Amino acid sequence: MNVAGLSLALPRANQIRIKPSPPLIAAAIAFLILFWSPIVTLGRDWWSDPDAGHGLLLGPVALYLAWKSGIHEAAHGQPRLGLAILIVAVFFRYLSSLAAELFTMRGSMVLAIAGLVVYAWGVRQVIRWWLPFTLIVLSIPLPSVVLGSLALPLQFKATQMGAALLEWRQVPLRLSGNVLQLPGRTLFVTEACSGLRSLTALLALGVLIAGLWLRMPVLRALLVLLAIPIAVLLNGVRVFLTGFLVHFVDPRLGDGFMHMTEGWVMFVIAFALLGGIAWLLIQAERLWKVVR
Repeated sequence: MNVAGLSLALPRANQIRIKPSPPLIAAAIAFLILFWSPIVTLGRDWWSDPDAGHGLLLGPVALYLAWKSGIHEAAHGQPRLGLAILIVAVFFRYLSSLAAELFTMRGSMVLAIAGLVVYAWGVRQVIRWWLPFTLIVLSIPLPSVVLGSLALPLQFKATQMGAALLEWRQVPLRLSGNVLQLPGRTLFVTEACSGLRSLTALLALGVLIAGLWLRMPVLRALLVLLAIPIAVLLNGVRVFLTGFLVHFVDPRLGDGFMHMTEGWVMFVIAFALLGGIAWLLIQAERLWKVVR
């Protein structure tokens, strides 16, 4: 992967140049008034919630990619369709405020942005900006109910994989759900250790890498899908390392800074693996173009 690859992935076009006009200024003010609450709460979650921290990267990157990609030369506004999308977005914004449901509220904000783009430049421009829109959607934290339903199976899977590796290293243990009972120590694989945080971030990075450096939709989808087993596998390895260090080195290594460091190291390894797979897919894509 090189800098040239980035320039190839982003189509050449005029960068965004917006001429201020009364209707545009009025639309911007109305948008800020209507969606100020979801904007503020989303930024707060990006800053304070570890599960949503990847939004601090994805948000600015999405804006930069949209600016870099620019406006399609043949883009033309579709006011009627844009207004229809905006009406739907405002409707969901109103319903979500009644139910105090943040995910729908933030989703309606993205839908409203798409409506404004369609109004000004048409559907073709939304398709051109598919990657920035996807990154923004991925930066929106999932509802707690969804996170809970996803975290529990991941907890069990990580615990089972960690237990299997520990048994392979002949470490005596007893497995009970998401609890590993070692001699003199009990390890709980909590929701924070389910790997959902790293999985979400790795999926987002997979979408970013695939959108920037791969051209074939099949290979893009393959790279994103491979992020799932990579994250799950390495989280199981993390549970194994924690149990191994606790049993053979020091029980205190299962808590505090060392435990957090293991998580960061595993994520770096996962990102490196994903990058290596992306490099292989890029070579396969180039070879396919040569053969064809």
